[in-house]
Amino acid sequence: MTLYATLEEAIDAARETFLADNPGLEEGDANVQQFNMQKYIQQDGDIMWQVEFFADDEQQGECLPMLSGEAAQSVFDGDFDEVELRQEWIEENTLHEWDEGEYQLEPSQDTEEGQAAADEWDER
Repeated sequence: MTLYATLEEAIDAARETFLADNPGLEEGDANVQQFNMQKYIQQDGDIMWQVEFFADDEQQGECLPMLSGEAAQSVFDGDFDEVELRQEWIEENTLHEWDEGEYQLEPSQDTEEGQAAADEWDER
């Protein structure tokens, strides 16, 4: 799992991964049917993103399905509003790091860093 500091970086990386997983397919010929996204909050409070694209809407990935069909293709083509994508994200689905590389739906409050992350999460 590779996480990115910005949503745009995560989308670019997912686009590259999709093309690499489909050799011989040109970017302009790609037919994307599913866009998945996941938001992570690290122990230090940093926000990280992971994104996936799939050629059909039946595939399961590590992220939550967000858009399908033409909407997913638009994001793949770079025709999207990052603010709108962030607004569509349901905060209850955000994963919080509780141990290095381990995540849960609620921030850990048994450490100073966890309490700081929980406080920051509550402020959002």
